[in-house]
Amino acid sequence: MTENIPIDAETGHPEATVCWHQLSVATTETQADGAADLLSDLGALSVSLEDEGDQPLFEPKPGETPIWRNTRIIALFESATAAVAARQSLLERFGEAGFSGWRTELIQDQAWERAWLEHFKPMRFGRRLWIVPTGFDAPGDPEAVCVKLDPGLAFGTGTHPTTALCLAWLDGQDLAGKTLIDFGCGSGVLAVAGLLLGAKSAVGVDIDPQALAATADNARKNGVEGRIDSVLAPQLPPHPADLLLANILANPLIELAPQLTALIKPGGQLVLSGILEAQAEAVLEAYRTRFRMDPPQALDGWVRLTGTRLD
Repeated sequence: MTENIPIDAETGHPEATVCWHQLSVATTETQADGAADLLSDLGALSVSLEDEGDQPLFEPKPGETPIWRNTRIIALFESATAAVAARQSLLERFGEAGFSGWRTELIQDQAWERAWLEHFKPMRFGRRLWIVPTGFDAPGDPEAVCVKLDPGLAFGTGTHPTTALCLAWLDGQDLAGKTLIDFGCGSGVLAVAGLLLGAKSAVGVDIDPQALAATADNARKNGVEGRIDSVLAPQLPPHPADLLLANILANPLIELAPQLTALIKPGGQLVLSGILEAQAEAVLEAYRTRFRMDPPQALDGWVRLTGTRLD
């Protein structure tokens, strides 16, 4: 039997293999933070939390830190001994009742940037709009409109159905000369795409300063930095735009309906996403009195809502 040993492309020698020991366990929201803090104190190289029960987690308000009712904690350690000791410490501190689904796994280190690029290729949305990661050539179509955006960003690359729905909608619009607001801009992908598709100017709005920094950086990469402003939500000027896109999940969309409505000119367009199919009717109800709403468009359980302001 021949063993598959990774070879370094530059030296021709076998690559050094580094392995990490991953410990994960499901717990409740009441002790997830405390357990995560303890694992960090015990020397975990990283600690992350993820949903254990398929519970939608809505956009938090400023200062809030939401967590799932059933949370899986994942910690990475340098040795098996450290992982075993960490498990024992959790049980001693919190007892057995609050934990379930213990898992241990050996994780081989790898070049994560290359691993990302194995799964991310240029992606088309609609007829001519493309997201093109670094390292890939733009498509040969002379009509292609390409947004340069790298995979792995925390704020969205177009791969999630909610973003894909918005990008496909933008591709089908005549945006020439229009002003737009990207409310909850994240990476700024929607604002940048709108500008490359012909919009005159854009404002990226978010509650997270890191999102505004990401938006400004992506605007520079795509040569539209002079046509976009990035502002924190509380500082957004009350100037209505021709088009507002908000990809921020259902509950905030319902709560913010009066504010978002005021940011759109009469006859202007509204695009809402981040909405599960079961939530679509509740969001529609919040906007029907001021907008002529179109039928919902769904993708993989998520919905995009569009409409035109009536007055």
